[in-house]
Amino acid sequence: MENFSNLMTGFSVALTTYHIAIMGAGVLLGILVGVLPGLGAPNGVSLLLPLTFTMDPISAIILLTSMYWGALFGGSTTSILFNIPGEPSSVATTFDGYPLARKGQATHALTLAFLSAGIGALFGVLVITGLSSWVAKFALKFSSPEYFAVYFLTFASFVGMGSASPFKTVVSMMLGFGFATVGMDTISGSLRLTYEIPDLIKGISFLIAVIGLFGIGELLLTMEEGLRFDGIRARVSPREVLKTIATLPRHWVTLLRSCLIGCWMGITPGGPTAASFMSYGLAKRFSRRGKEFGKGEPAGIVAPEAADHSAGTSAMLPMLALGIPGSATAAVMMGGLMIWGLTPGPMLFIERPDFVWGLIASMYIGNVVAVVLVLATVPLFASILRIPFSIIGPVIVVVCFIGAYTVNSGTFDLWLVLAFGLVGYVFKKLDYPIAPLVLAMVLGDKAEDAFRQSMIMARGSLAVFWSNGLVGTIMTIGVLLLLWPLLAAGISRVSGGFGRTPSIRLN
Repeated sequence: MENFSNLMTGFSVALTTYHIAIMGAGVLLGILVGVLPGLGAPNGVSLLLPLTFTMDPISAIILLTSMYWGALFGGSTTSILFNIPGEPSSVATTFDGYPLARKGQATHALTLAFLSAGIGALFGVLVITGLSSWVAKFALKFSSPEYFAVYFLTFASFVGMGSASPFKTVVSMMLGFGFATVGMDTISGSLRLTYEIPDLIKGISFLIAVIGLFGIGELLLTMEEGLRFDGIRARVSPREVLKTIATLPRHWVTLLRSCLIGCWMGITPGGPTAASFMSYGLAKRFSRRGKEFGKGEPAGIVAPEAADHSAGTSAMLPMLALGIPGSATAAVMMGGLMIWGLTPGPMLFIERPDFVWGLIASMYIGNVVAVVLVLATVPLFASILRIPFSIIGPVIVVVCFIGAYTVNSGTFDLWLVLAFGLVGYVFKKLDYPIAPLVLAMVLGDKAEDAFRQSMIMARGSLAVFWSNGLVGTIMTIGVLLLLWPLLAAGISRVSGGFGRTPSIRLN
């Protein structure tokens, strides 16, 4: 009942004309970001973040989250109509969305995607509503060792549970830690890794890194691939939308399973991309029409879209309650909270309940607004992709550099954007994950401070991380996750050895 009363208070904050107008504007901007190649939710949010510095934090976070929902929907639009995933998490939607659209059922495919996404997002918000207060109260028991254990668990989860190679994940994370240490040490006050460059004294802004990694890096890759837009024209008719709504209940098992997968992968560092692929694979495995997947099967659209959006939404829970982002976009938003003077974590629920519950309430409204607006604007945003990339590309570059310059109003940051753009391009070419790098840049300083404070408390003894049941359990799970790739390889090798029939050599 406490959560319900808090949620009602949140609705009184979110249900204002100004905030609803902000939601609409954010969703439309997000759809544009999701549709345009070379942009994406993390980059779109980071480009918009400097414009929120003068806004009230509640209005600012509503604008950013609405843009996020819109970007996810925009990625689905291009996946179905153009076979071009606007978001990495929309790749699985292309498998059946585009074939179904080519059969002349573009409206059916789009409506299925948007409704499934809306249901997945609302499911994720329900999970946040039910668990946020409990997680926040639990986190109040934390001190420096517990916080470091949680950070360690987060980093280890990316290694043990991520879809990328564990080695590549560790390399990406180490680079992020290196970038996070540039500038002034928060405890001793000494300068680190500045190489006598005055502009590096203030450190490297994670916003600059994100704009380069996701924006310029993606554009370089898009230019190399010579992307052409040959799409299917679509106009959403109300009659087809109603027909599709009538067919949605037959997919309830797929919807429920996908929502649960999405919430799990959102709260843990699996992320929306891993959730959409896992959900698609399970839907194909358990469907009676498994052979039809890849040829325009409706369940092949429902599964990844519901998982994608429930994961994207539920990733906000660990960010708000623990100060640990569950995705790259949540990491950017967490950076925004710190810029606005708010500290993510359990005290945020006590000090600024209007902010937390206003945000949660806005998620309910924002996703409904997103579904309505995306259905109404499909023809408009689909037509944007018919503009030659030679025009779109330079516009995106200009937007990226303007966003980077507004962070600190320094020309040195523009060179950093180019450098991180090259890093992002190389990472994409070599199939290195970028999310661990962004996560390490955002959490690197906080993890280092928690570790050093713990060492001061324990006079240099690592035993402090096993000094009580709570911190010991978290650290043990973190160590197991960190070593899980090696353990899994050893288990498979042993089981393979037992299952192999011994051979006899005759000389």
